[in-house]
Amino acid sequence: MKTFQPKLLASLRGYDRSKLTADLIAGVIVAIIALPLSIALAIASGVSPEQGLYTAIIAGFIIALLGGSSVNISGPTAAFAAIVAGIVAAHGISGLIAATVMAGVLLILMGVFRLGSLIKFIPMTLTTGFTAGIAVTIAIGQLKDFFGLTFASGTNAIETLDKARAVAASFGTVNLHAVLVGCLGMAILILWPMLGRRGKGAAARICAKIPASIIAVVAGVLLVRFTPLEVNTIGTLYPELSSAFPAPSLPHITLDTVRAVAPSAFTIAVLAAIESLLSCVVSDGMTGDRHNSNTELIALGIGNIGSALFGGIPATGAIARTAANVKNGGRSPVSGMVHAAVLLLFLLALMPLAKLIPMPIIAAILLMVAYNMSEWRQFARICRSAPISDILVLVLTFILTVVFDLVVAIGVGLVLSALLFMKRMADVTGVRRWSEAAPAGGTAKPLPAGTLVYEFSGPMFFAGADKILDFALEENAKVLILRMGAVPSVDATAMKNLELVLSRCRENGTALILSRVQDFPLSVMKKSGFYDRVGADSFASGIDEALSKAEQSVRK
Repeated sequence: MKTFQPKLLASLRGYDRSKLTADLIAGVIVAIIALPLSIALAIASGVSPEQGLYTAIIAGFIIALLGGSSVNISGPTAAFAAIVAGIVAAHGISGLIAATVMAGVLLILMGVFRLGSLIKFIPMTLTTGFTAGIAVTIAIGQLKDFFGLTFASGTNAIETLDKARAVAASFGTVNLHAVLVGCLGMAILILWPMLGRRGKGAAARICAKIPASIIAVVAGVLLVRFTPLEVNTIGTLYPELSSAFPAPSLPHITLDTVRAVAPSAFTIAVLAAIESLLSCVVSDGMTGDRHNSNTELIALGIGNIGSALFGGIPATGAIARTAANVKNGGRSPVSGMVHAAVLLLFLLALMPLAKLIPMPIIAAILLMVAYNMSEWRQFARICRSAPISDILVLVLTFILTVVFDLVVAIGVGLVLSALLFMKRMADVTGVRRWSEAAPAGGTAKPLPAGTLVYEFSGPMFFAGADKILDFALEENAKVLILRMGAVPSVDATAMKNLELVLSRCRENGTALILSRVQDFPLSVMKKSGFYDRVGADSFASGIDEALSKAEQSVRK
């Protein structure tokens, strides 16, 4: 599979009117779903509402045009909300643009160097932990608007725990009008899909087709517009909301800014890659297609750079929107491009209407997003049934995401996962002495006089390489056989210890024979010069040949 091969090229072969119609319908429906989400996620990220639309339009179009999936829908997602808000609070919009561009470059390099398959090495416990942490962070961030709270003057509520403390301190300022509107929105978001799943007839089909978030937004706007209820709206908080499409620009970015946001850029790139490729895997299962992960990463990088240049925020594949695209008939990247075009039309023609959307409705939508992404059932299942090491990674990543931020959580989680994995691998590496030999298909028999046989198992790397030395070389031993058929790999530390074994054998006058060395360890031995120092005659294809060599050596 080629490194860069956009799916659009293959999808357009045999493309006809019926496929175009299906893609147009799917694109429009996905745009309707993406509209309130893009606005809500931008607000949750600490930027203006239109920036969420810029992201869905620019990144959504570019990634669909150049991507390696036929049906992936890209745009702003909840996974980025906390990290984007932190970057904006600490470094401003210029810092966010720098981080997004750097993340885009990293994603392109990941695709060019064919690293798409490496995403599978991110453990599920890590992704579940930080996803649940992000969900809690988003939920806490929406309590202010859902309850219509008024924070005390000078309140600094940027970090999640600061927001939680501010909510608790100002709960006496609850606006019951806001609670009423928020509860209405929440009820619609919960009940409307249930009517679509469990209802019958035309009404059920309508409920299944129209997104609950659109119904909640319309109901909230009408309620606030035509009743005396007093709640904040998007227009209240963002009076300068723009309906103009921005020109590309790159603000002045200093080297200090680049250094400061580099860890965040790395986190954005890793998170974008994980979520987008996971979305591709899900959509492959729904359509029977096969995505090109490296092409998707390159397109994702270009899309993020484009989003940043037009004032947008980081983007990645959105699993829910992608699933909606497939369920509504989308089968080519055209549907993703149509989705972006429809959002552009809304931005240019209807954006002033967004000012009427009540903030409690936005909060309700984001609370539902947080619940859906929390994966609390998966979280609980891991805690009940997984090994203690997996539970440790899960809980620690979750806590660090909530208490600190995603950069710290992913960094510590990856390091801890790697250390625990190495410990497990070291634990399965072992050495065992044979008291008698049992050739394949044969009967156990005594070893030749003066012959020691040790069998190694598991990978020999720095964490467990010391076990190579875990045996006693008797003074009267004439032959030492090391069985290595169960050793899949060795590293430099293991080779150093094998050199020590060779030196010890020569000092003792003991012949060293290595039995059934696998291809990879053998290639390392040859490259290091160990093979030549031991001699080709000291390598045996199996225990029978090794014992025969030992008998010949003993007779000398």
